[in-house]
Amino acid sequence: MSKNVLVIDDDKILRDALASGLRKEDFDVITAQSAEQAAQILQKISVDAIVLDRMMDGTDGLSFLKQLRTNGNETPVIMLTALSGPENAIDGLSCGANDYMAKPFQLQELVLRLNNLLKNIKKNDAETANSIGLIFTNGDFFVLDENNQKKLLTLSNEEKKLLQNLTTPIGKTVSAIPMVAKRLRNKINGVLSNIDIITVRGTGYKIITNKPRVEK
Repeated sequence: MSKNVLVIDDDKILRDALASGLRKEDFDVITAQSAEQAAQILQKISVDAIVLDRMMDGTDGLSFLKQLRTNGNETPVIMLTALSGPENAIDGLSCGANDYMAKPFQLQELVLRLNNLLKNIKKNDAETANSIGLIFTNGDFFVLDENNQKKLLTLSNEEKKLLQNLTTPIGKTVSAIPMVAKRLRNKINGVLSNIDIITVRGTGYKIITNKPRVEK
């Protein structure tokens, strides 16, 4: 299971400690010292989860999260805060956070919550992908034909990585090399008529469903 995490915190000591601890738990970690820097990173890189500090200089965590969701980015977010009280958790969750942790906390608790969150998200993504005729298993993509038989979708490593990003979850906008996106679109269009890869001007690409699959 891919475990790419973006840690956003303006406290360098905590940010570095989280990054070090998560890497020891087999997470691939990218760090950002501000919401502004994180926004730039997310324009170029797709991650599996975000660990977000609520109170930061510049754009605060809540404002960043609201904008993230407004832009259609559904990457799972665990929000961290030094603020106590249920009303603060409600604020974070209502803005789109998937989970909420009060400081101080144990690293192992964060690891468990991240793993559970990613496990549930990947399960839901797999079910959604299956519903449109795509299956990802053992490192490869397969398509379901009209008789629900699996057939290998032959992809380059770049195309496979792009399709993974586009389907976790489906509808997420992902930046990509135009030629890679074009090749992948042609291959998808050749085997599945119910989905397409479209260009989101100035942002990247995303998968859309344009008609339901017909089962026989």
